[in-house]
Amino acid sequence: MPPLSRLPLLSNRRERTGLIIAVLVLLLATYNIVTSPAHAAVSLLSQGKPVTASSTENAGTPASAAVDGNAGTRWSSAFGDPQWIQVDLGSSAAITQVVLNWEAAYATAFQIQVSDNASAWTTIYSTTTGTGGVQTLNVTGNGRYVRMNGTARATAYGYSLWEFQVYGDNGGSTSCGTANAAQGRPVTASSTENAGTPASAAVDGNTGTRWSSAFSDPQWIQIDLGSSVTVCQVTLNWEAAYARSFQVQVSGNASAWTTIYSTTTGTGGVQTLNVTGTGRYIRMNGTARATAYGYSLWEFGVRITGVVTSPSPTPSPTPSDGTFWGDTSSIPAAHNVLTVKILNRTNGHYPDSQVFWSFNNQVHSIAEQPYLDMPANSAGRMYFYLGSPTGQYWDFIEFTVGAAVFNGNTTRVDAFGLKLAMRLHARDGYDVSVGEDQATFAEDRAVTFQKFQNEVPAEFKPLATVNAPFRIPAPGSYAGFRAGGANANYFTAYANANGVSAATSDIFGCAGPLANDPGHCAALNRHVAHLPQSQWSTPSLYYQAAPANYYAKFWHDHAIDHLAYGFPYDDYAGQSSFISHGDPQWLIVAVGW
Repeated sequence: MPPLSRLPLLSNRRERTGLIIAVLVLLLATYNIVTSPAHAAVSLLSQGKPVTASSTENAGTPASAAVDGNAGTRWSSAFGDPQWIQVDLGSSAAITQVVLNWEAAYATAFQIQVSDNASAWTTIYSTTTGTGGVQTLNVTGNGRYVRMNGTARATAYGYSLWEFQVYGDNGGSTSCGTANAAQGRPVTASSTENAGTPASAAVDGNTGTRWSSAFSDPQWIQIDLGSSVTVCQVTLNWEAAYARSFQVQVSGNASAWTTIYSTTTGTGGVQTLNVTGTGRYIRMNGTARATAYGYSLWEFGVRITGVVTSPSPTPSPTPSDGTFWGDTSSIPAAHNVLTVKILNRTNGHYPDSQVFWSFNNQVHSIAEQPYLDMPANSAGRMYFYLGSPTGQYWDFIEFTVGAAVFNGNTTRVDAFGLKLAMRLHARDGYDVSVGEDQATFAEDRAVTFQKFQNEVPAEFKPLATVNAPFRIPAPGSYAGFRAGGANANYFTAYANANGVSAATSDIFGCAGPLANDPGHCAALNRHVAHLPQSQWSTPSLYYQAAPANYYAKFWHDHAIDHLAYGFPYDDYAGQSSFISHGDPQWLIVAVGW
């Protein structure tokens, strides 16, 4: 069956006929640098905004993937003409630039159109000779809604976009702020001279503490501003060890960087740089030192302008733990993109010789081979089995791997089979875990099944018995919630009251009329559809009353940071167990009982 989470897994037809093209496009997308508009009032308006499309190829290629800021996920349409994708900017804006980052399935003929009501459209760009790749279109138009309207495909497949970016001015503040947006924010660096000169000292607001790097080139320090912002000024307060050559760069994903300032004649001292750029991450990338020492900053200040979008919840850094994740120092270096280590956490129920993993026609026990050297563009699933490679205790993770980026998640969209957790570590110090929490790993399987029955309402209790002791299926696939079942109308009244006509099983599965509507599907599953849409992204309001997806709630309640993929659009408002980072070093997958 097709994947139900949002990762863009390659279908069989792409693997057979288009893999080489897809690989090349993904590699280009990974490294592509898009130049932001030059005017200070212009910012990226489309990222994370509500988006709809005429169709999707499957549940793994939703419209939302084109505005998530992740060049490793994509929207793909049905295989027919015409098709469209449109984004709601929330208010009328002056549109100045549109960037289309095409997958191999691109448009030869298409129009960029704007509208104030999503009904009457004005064309602001049109072509019949589309080139694919990354198309940066300078346009002029005003509207709340912007769409790409494809009228002729370049291939036999549909239309597919890694990213659909709209730049412009929506009337937000255009003056440069006075507050330091970098102070106290998470910060990482390529190196530190010693424990007394950490990266955090450059954003602590104290000009008596400093970050200092190792004594070599290149070196960098980067700040996570928490959300996509428009940067208008950067202040670098150098210690005596300053940069002769450096760049100030911004990024939406800490992987693909856009240079907004560059010099080969740095002066040291306090450098106040007026810049223009949009991104969540900002870094000083030093390429030539002025002294024999490293790079050293008393403070790295950032001022911003424009509209600041609220950050989606992100997984917390993995806490220090010397037992659960084991020894990471012995993980071998990857020859490809990253090393994957499979860890036996079945609490003695199965020896390493009976814990198996399967990927890309490779099948091994942990005793035979606990590591996989993961290559690029390995879009797919990695399966895990207990007892034998064909055993009834099994589960999987999903991922896409670019030339220098890992995107992946654990998933409960289909069912629970095995307790799984992933820990991703990158060379810049990023170290984040998702999946079932350690308390759940520590308890026996029978305890987890019983806990599920104890914590969910009566309608959901049979899920823990229908396929026991092997699986707990998602409610959308359980006969009791499908047509003719005892609870087939579980969501009906609530959905109708909120303007949605959909079967209960389609609501659980984000299918049918909700296949292209992540907001409403998530709101119904979380029981917030009756609230103003501005509150649909407030986790404290979720699952407070029935009807709701209590299956999903259970996995959130027992997950690291309460992040889980309990239904297909559980990534709405950043609640899924999805992790993504550039320059990954290793991934550990813990397999439990």
